Amino acid sequence: MPAAQPHLASYRDPSGFIFEKDGIFYRQVNKVFKDHFEFFISSDCYKHLAEKKLLISHDEVKENFSGDDNWLTTLEPEQLSYTSYPYEWSFDMLKDAALLTLQLMKESIAFGMTLKDATPYNVQWHNGRMTFIDTLSFEKYDETKPWIAYRQFCECFLGPLLLTHYSKQPLHNLLLSWPDGIPLPVIRSLLPFRSRFSLFTYLHIHLHEKLTRPGKQTKQNVSAFSKTKMLNLVNSLESVIKGLKAPSSKTNWSDYYEEAGQRGDYVEQKKIIIEKWLNEIPGIQTAVDLGANDGYFSELVSSKNVFTVSAEADAVCVNNLYLQCKEKKKSSIHPAIIDLTNPSPAIGVNNKERSSFISRTKTDLALALALIHHLCIGKNMSFAQCAELLANVSKQLIIEFVPKQDAKTQLLLQNKKDIYTYYSVEEFEKVFSTVFSIEKKESISGTQRILYLMKKK
Repeated sequence: MPAAQPHLASYRDPSGFIFEKDGIFYRQVNKVFKDHFEFFISSDCYKHLAEKKLLISHDEVKENFSGDDNWLTTLEPEQLSYTSYPYEWSFDMLKDAALLTLQLMKESIAFGMTLKDATPYNVQWHNGRMTFIDTLSFEKYDETKPWIAYRQFCECFLGPLLLTHYSKQPLHNLLLSWPDGIPLPVIRSLLPFRSRFSLFTYLHIHLHEKLTRPGKQTKQNVSAFSKTKMLNLVNSLESVIKGLKAPSSKTNWSDYYEEAGQRGDYVEQKKIIIEKWLNEIPGIQTAVDLGANDGYFSELVSSKNVFTVSAEADAVCVNNLYLQCKEKKKSSIHPAIIDLTNPSPAIGVNNKERSSFISRTKTDLALALALIHHLCIGKNMSFAQCAELLANVSKQLIIEFVPKQDAKTQLLLQNKKDIYTYYSVEEFEKVFSTVFSIEKKESISGTQRILYLMKKK
């Protein structure tokens, strides 16, 4: 049997690594981390954080799956239902991940420990809350050293949040271009001049950037951090982040189903058909709602005990859905900002460190409701490209065809030439039938729209 190999994203830390075996993810702890890990357990820091559900729990497995001489022990953590990345998160998702990281700093200091890194990749939306997933980020506190992850925190969390707060635009998705954190000089240059008059923004970004420019750093100006000094730093970061607000203006999609509800009983009729089909399809455990808007149908699917990835390009919609899921502690919906015409690519070392949205998203059912006209007429995708996309993420499909004469389609054509001679229900069925078999077909009463239930061939 081949030895377990580190996950392609788990190569940076000599303390250990993540690997997959028989569909289960494990974490190997290496001997070099022995003192820190044993103190983490014996001090009850792990127990405290896991019981408060701040840190993902694990079982210890006394088996060396890798055959590595550096092996100390193996952990089997609680498994994640889905993995998303910070550049797919809404403002409040990133904000809550930042606040969780700072809370963990404060809680671990009480046990004589600290966080050695502060990256949002150590956090995931899990069981209805942001949860820390990197057990090997905790090491013994050393009062002779400052917080080594301070700059990382400012570049990965504080800076992206500040950019969105001040611009009222979702600029934190710049983390796709700078996955290790937006550099301080970039953050400083993009922030408005008035940001300098906020004390903590000035200290943590503007002054921080100035003092860490090449040639400015010396051993003489790097001071040690007592626990009191560290807590003061963490509290100041927490204070500024708690005061940051997400853009809240209405967008084209933030009140989509509220507006749609004014068009007779269209939404209710659609819901009746979809719910009937959901009850008839056997064995659905996972789903993805593509172009989910405010998550109305994501909630319907998830109410059937189906874990649902709710993918939407509109950051305001995703943020609103996240706040609802957080308030209701919904563990069966995973919100994500995804532009289906430009979904998150594979990035990182050899383009293998962070996988693409499509390769991560393999579900039993996909929903594509009131979406096809936006992809084809709004974004010039062909039926064949749409079918390929949908077949890549799911085994079965519920899709709504919106004809050209529909008012919403005509709105898309208002300021562009109609070059879409192929766009008809007949051509739609013909092209999609090459990839899917059409199992059911039903018109939505009072409209010319048609719902289809399809199965991948």
